[in-house]
Amino acid sequence: MRIAEEIRTMTSPGTTIDVTEGFTALGLRPAVVETLATLGYEEPTPIQREAVPLLLEGRDVLGQAATGTGKTAAFALPMLERIFTAPPDTGRTRAIRALVLVPTRELAMQVSEAVHRYGKSYGARVLPVYGGQAIGVQLKALRAGVDVIVATPGRIVDHLRRGSIRLDSVRFVVLDEADEMLDMGFAEDLEAVLEALPTERQTALFSATMAGRVASIAERHLREPVRIAIDRQSATAGQLPRVRQVAYIVQRRHKPVALGRVLDMENPTSAIIFCRTRTEVDELTETLAGRGYRAEALHGGLSQEQRDRVMRRFRDGATELLIATDVAARGLDIESVSHVVNFDVPSAPDAYLHRIGRTGRAGREGVAITLAEPREHRLLRNFERLTRQKIQVQTVPTIVDLRARRLEVLRGSLRETLLGGDLEQHRVVVESLAEEFDVLDVAAAAVKLAHETTAGSSRDAEAVEELPVASIPSEGRARDAREGRKPRPSRAEGRPRRERTFADADVTRIYIGLGRKAGMRPGDLVGAIANEAGIDARAIGAVDIADRFSLVEVPDEAVDEIIGALRNTTIRGKKVVVRRDRGRN
Repeated sequence: MRIAEEIRTMTSPGTTIDVTEGFTALGLRPAVVETLATLGYEEPTPIQREAVPLLLEGRDVLGQAATGTGKTAAFALPMLERIFTAPPDTGRTRAIRALVLVPTRELAMQVSEAVHRYGKSYGARVLPVYGGQAIGVQLKALRAGVDVIVATPGRIVDHLRRGSIRLDSVRFVVLDEADEMLDMGFAEDLEAVLEALPTERQTALFSATMAGRVASIAERHLREPVRIAIDRQSATAGQLPRVRQVAYIVQRRHKPVALGRVLDMENPTSAIIFCRTRTEVDELTETLAGRGYRAEALHGGLSQEQRDRVMRRFRDGATELLIATDVAARGLDIESVSHVVNFDVPSAPDAYLHRIGRTGRAGREGVAITLAEPREHRLLRNFERLTRQKIQVQTVPTIVDLRARRLEVLRGSLRETLLGGDLEQHRVVVESLAEEFDVLDVAAAAVKLAHETTAGSSRDAEAVEELPVASIPSEGRARDAREGRKPRPSRAEGRPRRERTFADADVTRIYIGLGRKAGMRPGDLVGAIANEAGIDARAIGAVDIADRFSLVEVPDEAVDEIIGALRNTTIRGKKVVVRRDRGRN
């Protein structure tokens, strides 16, 4: 089947339809327009203005548009209108009339919820079908009858093999994120499903890119489609007006340290941090969790149950940092993401757009942060051209910046407490001290105490590193420095921290005879030293963990005390060899 030569490219919102006419001008029923109004929709997006009238006419559509451009409504609204204008050809009143194929479980749920909302005036029954859900639940819903199925290709193939699903009544088919389905290895499943569908049907295919494989599927399975291409730059300029884009130029080995400092300054309420590989996701998650952040990993190596639990905790606010790969995060729709962080610079501008488009939604301000290596500096210019916005290149926060930030936060908290009142029970303490000291000195002492308490938290103990940014430690030290200053919870609850912080002390490296193969982690070592020797965690330097041993930098004047304390205790349930490192001291 030949792809139609007609190509409609949207480069501005008003190419075809006067936007003042809104959704009514698209040809939708008044009841549907009213439903959209109750949902808060005001004006159609460019992809909706182009696709909806064509699909209502019964044309096949090949749409090229990025995430966040309103694709779901673009196909769901005309799909519902088309399938409910006439009963199904079969005698079954609840035969499946429409099928939407998507790459991920998360996107299946998201699209299913949207179709359900749009289809209320039709009484549409919508069923998401995906792997990881008990198949019995799906079978029960199928027996009861559904109008629209939103599914991943693999699970639909499972149902076809079981004979538990019939597609002979399907009249409208959508392939959403087609390029992603192919990239995730669903090519054979897609072909199997498309071959099982009736030849007399209407088909819409949407994809962020039109690579050769996508075009090949369109040529075989669409009938003279109209191709719609949404200009990315124009779409982006309208999509990201409230996203502040910031970049830090950082050597790769320094990234964990830099990220921790940036997060401490930004203090995100919820953030997605993108990494390139599963291994990097796991390592960074452990590092950030060791610093006291509520961080969890999301990648393809997790079971469906684990993915569900991670996403539920993130949506509920129990997790503040979601560390993810691009594929795992595909299809996530979370409006309350305050920050997006590119721990690795995406290789393609489109991937950058997909990532940062997850923040700054629903009228909220968002922040997009990129940690770029010096050689990647030129890529930032490509992103600027794509988004038509300036990316601010800033320096990594210093220790002075972090301390000033903590004081700023403390000042705000004190102001809120003062405005909130209810201070009578504490006033007596101030009055008694005011008889002996100046009242301003009393207040300053209270602020100092509160500030030191805050600085002693597990997160700040990790962040306070008495080094300028320009001389962040060597690769081995940078890898574990962040992670290595996480004290055990029992330390904060029990033994008080020593008065001496050893800020200006010389350091000595000690050898500990357990390493990575014994499951040793930086937090174990720092926690043991802090607990058993009573040493402030901030005084502990870099932690290097090899396969069979570990090296830790400690204050020289306390080294004998630390060695003695560790020899009299166990680490991870084992007695260990502890001595000065002979290779250096």
